[in-house]
Amino acid sequence: DAMKRREAYGTSGSRITLRFFGGWDFDASDAKSRFLAEAGYEKGVPMGGDLKAAPAGAKAPSFLVAAIKDARSGNLDRIQVVKGWLDKSGKGQEKVYDVAWGDADRRKVVKGKLAPVGNTVDVANATWKNTIGDPELATVWTDPDFDPSVRAFYYARVVEIPTPRWTAYDAARFGIKLPPEVPMTVQERAWASPI
Repeated sequence: DAMKRREAYGTSGSRITLRFFGGWDFDASDAKSRFLAEAGYEKGVPMGGDLKAAPAGAKAPSFLVAAIKDARSGNLDRIQVVKGWLDKSGKGQEKVYDVAWGDADRRKVVKGKLAPVGNTVDVANATWKNTIGDPELATVWTDPDFDPSVRAFYYARVVEIPTPRWTAYDAARFGIKLPPEVPMTVQERAWASPI
């Protein structure tokens, strides 16, 4: 049923849980609710849905997004909302917004860029520590650049903290040293269906 509704998401490997809703009147309390999904369905449309035109008085769409880490993988680094649209010449445009992030008390946005989460990976032993990032993130975000005359799509992307890549596991298991150009860490992610 979810596939038919296009209410689905994918991951790069780890089993991150992701919810993403779009609407016209979400507020910050919805992200803190124990019944986040109920608020999402009641006030908006789920990932994969089509958001109807703005009702009278609405200024910009808001999005309710929440993610929970895979119990066997890394904490969450950040949630991003990716917006896509066609400009006046018909060329595709895209903008990525960091909307929630782990270690929010220690990480700031400077000149439009969020500071990196850090890296706890011990490549030699193919291990990491979940001492950075957060186990779950949730927020309500409103598009600051909304133009009601332009059709747009939005999707959520969740990024984990760095963890060992399969190459690090193989190197540790077989006791081999790989060339420096071989990546040894990865930041697994999840992507929502677009709204």
